[in-house]
Amino acid sequence: MSQTRTFALLLIGLLVLAGGWFATRQDSGRRTDPAVGGLVFPNIAPALQQAARIEVTSKGKTMVIARKGDGWGLADRGGYPVQPVKLREVLVGLTELRLIEPRTSDPEQFARLGLDDAGKPDSTANLLRVLDGSGKVIAELITGHRRVRTQGGGPGGLPESIYVRRPGENTTWLAEGRLAVDADPALWLDREVMNILVPRIQTVAVQRGSEALTLTRAADGSKLELIEPAGVTELDPFKLEETGRGLESLSFQEVKEAKDTPGTKVGTGTYTTTDGLTIAATVYKDGELIWAQFAVTGTEAVKDEAARLAARLDGWAYQLGAWKEKALTPALADLKNPPPPVAPE
Repeated sequence: MSQTRTFALLLIGLLVLAGGWFATRQDSGRRTDPAVGGLVFPNIAPALQQAARIEVTSKGKTMVIARKGDGWGLADRGGYPVQPVKLREVLVGLTELRLIEPRTSDPEQFARLGLDDAGKPDSTANLLRVLDGSGKVIAELITGHRRVRTQGGGPGGLPESIYVRRPGENTTWLAEGRLAVDADPALWLDREVMNILVPRIQTVAVQRGSEALTLTRAADGSKLELIEPAGVTELDPFKLEETGRGLESLSFQEVKEAKDTPGTKVGTGTYTTTDGLTIAATVYKDGELIWAQFAVTGTEAVKDEAARLAARLDGWAYQLGAWKEKALTPALADLKNPPPPVAPE
């Protein structure tokens, strides 16, 4: 073997050894960092029991979720309740979030990880703050891009991790755990209003201006029939059925306190079920938008359901899909068959 080739092989060997030594030093440094493997917020669980306010700042805007009694609600929606499961995920996520490894400390690179200033309009970062009733900060953290591994343990075999940074610090971290910090208030709302299936509807009484309509279920239980005004023909069975479905899978697009209901009153549709539940839907129209308030009562047989619905719906106005106007408060003309098509000349 020539001296040149021997020297080349020796040089390659030295480079490999040097690379391994450097990598070992790097890994060793990461392993010996006392923060690696530790919880982001050690022993925070007891303090979270005193939490009274959660703030999420993103793109310069701050969403506030405030505690009232045993519940939590969105401050800019009059305190309308948020999804308990989603709230619990955030609070539990804070207790379980664990540091994996440090990342860049260069502020110029923060935006790449989604960890720049959440107060900037173009930022993708979220600033999460949890405070107690006196305004004292329990936890605050800037959260960035989330990652999901394609291999490994954890729920579903796909453990999540997220980039994080403490406010006022330049060290960024990759942390393991699920912490879904959503700054969009709409994502916190449980959009279901109610779900009263059409076979359960016994009567629908509509008062729209001076016009009154009453639909009742046929004696054989098969369909809803118009009984007031009497003797009306050429009704569309599908439209009658749609009125009966007015409370079925009902969800809202937006919510306000009832005192802030926009628009003018269209009418009221009062639904009574076969087992004695009564729900009055009062509809308002604001331009092209439809809003509704609901009042719930019930007989002894359904008093628990009535109380549960009333507690949820009283005091609120819900923006519904525009098509719900004719389902909840139809005019007589809305229930008639469409006119036959005009034959071409």
